[in-house]
Amino acid sequence: MRFKIILNNITKNANLPINYQYPLSAAIYRILAKGDTEYAKSLHEKGYGKGFKLFSFSQLDFPFKIEGDRMKLLSDEVTFQIAFHLPEAMENFVKGLFKSEKIDIADKKSKVSFSVKSVESLPNPIQRYKENEIIEIQLKPLSPIVVGLRSDDGKYDFQSPDKIEFADGIIYNWRNKIESCFDEQASTSAFLMAEIIPMKTQFKSRLITIKADTQEETKIRGWMNFGLKVTAEKRFVELFLNSGAGVYNAQGMGFVSD
Repeated sequence: MRFKIILNNITKNANLPINYQYPLSAAIYRILAKGDTEYAKSLHEKGYGKGFKLFSFSQLDFPFKIEGDRMKLLSDEVTFQIAFHLPEAMENFVKGLFKSEKIDIADKKSKVSFSVKSVESLPNPIQRYKENEIIEIQLKPLSPIVVGLRSDDGKYDFQSPDKIEFADGIIYNWRNKIESCFDEQASTSAFLMAEIIPMKTQFKSRLITIKADTQEETKIRGWMNFGLKVTAEKRFVELFLNSGAGVYNAQGMGFVSD
């Protein structure tokens, strides 16, 4: 399920950190915890059996001016999209959690508070297809897609879309999510394809800091400005749409849209 959330800034002289993804993710978890403590605990600690946090969100959309490592808001209205891999029956429950809430995006230097102005359900782009039908859909990232291969020291070697390892990494992560949500047999037997579609302009990369200014600080590199054509059974494409492409999805990476 997918939603468009409109926020209203309630902070004077608001300056968001450039690396707002992790604070926003933490704010989302806090909202989930208020509505259903056990659900949020399960999502945070176990995901769907393998530690996956099966939601993702887009970049924030608002006019801004860069001032150092801050983004000065030039408008009080901020929008973003968010997706959860949950049964459709939970749609009203999730909408209810966000309505009339306050979202704080803060790090050690600044804090910006928003009220949730509205929560709009977005259409399922593959709703018209049959459940087990093999479908092909072209998507675009609305937040950077991060694909990394672990090196011997346990760190990620981040890949770029012009390398075959990028599409391979997307499929590898996709299979892991299928195993988590379904079973190992479904994961190994699933027909999955991912093709990078270059645009007229060059790929764009972004270096994002997770848990900035802490001992757990991690830098990751994600990519945008390309098309992504995926082919699979409807149920697996739906999982892909709801949970995001690549890794670090719950920190706002890999949100895709048609």
